[in-house]
Amino acid sequence: MIESANLDLSVAVPTPSLHVSGPTPPGSSTTIFLTQDKPLTPETALTDRRALVLLSIRDVMRITPLAQEIFDELTIEIVEGRLRPGDTLDSVTLARRFGTSRTPVREALRGLERQGVVVVPARRRPYVAELTLRKIENITVLWAALAGLVAELVVERAEASQLAELWRWYGALEDDVARGSPDDFFWHNVGFRAVEARVAGNEDLLRAIESLGLRALQLRHRSLSQVARIATSLQGHRRLLDAYRDRDATEAPRYSRELILAGLHEIERSLVSDVVAEPLRAGVAEG
Repeated sequence: MIESANLDLSVAVPTPSLHVSGPTPPGSSTTIFLTQDKPLTPETALTDRRALVLLSIRDVMRITPLAQEIFDELTIEIVEGRLRPGDTLDSVTLARRFGTSRTPVREALRGLERQGVVVVPARRRPYVAELTLRKIENITVLWAALAGLVAELVVERAEASQLAELWRWYGALEDDVARGSPDDFFWHNVGFRAVEARVAGNEDLLRAIESLGLRALQLRHRSLSQVARIATSLQGHRRLLDAYRDRDATEAPRYSRELILAGLHEIERSLVSDVVAEPLRAGVAEG
């Protein structure tokens, strides 16, 4: 069920000031590796989405390689919306699909349950967790506050070479908009934010962002699912990067928060549209 209570989307986002000793050392590299020998680039963000997802979440679970493969595949399908809220996840069907027993399937489903994207009820089939507007708001407001802190530290600490790397990711986003590809834009946005968080150079802040997990990725994908929306998001990224270039500690955090809160408005609009459309679709089917 979608919670249809009205929300005050003008909610104030916390904007604490974060000043931490020990900035990123001059000349230090922000190169991120998806695997031991594969750096994160705009190209590998598209070709190795599974590794990028795992890079973007924090989960200390220990599972077998087969369970990890199932976890990864179902994660991508949930994040990209191919598995939708309410869809059932039958362990027998999944075991047949992946050519394995039900044990690694159950392991993978428990991992997804811990991430908050799957529900595993007793004596019933697991299913993809439903979205509620209140939960979406809670995650997004927290995420926006953390993004503001990242932006503050990027302004303070980033070297010219690190800002150039963020501009490289912007170029990929720009190309995605030109090609009308929301899906590629989403994955490049995930990469952009991953690089940005590491440029900030605060491990505790990075852990807090990663702790938002798959729910944040799922919401981000939904908020960037339309061509018109990614064009607007691209403009916001340009304002953010201009503020980084100008070392503007006031505007950069504000632009970063606005990018994320704009996604909240888009998600709310799309969910309300779904609620309205569902009885209309039912009426058409009955007719």
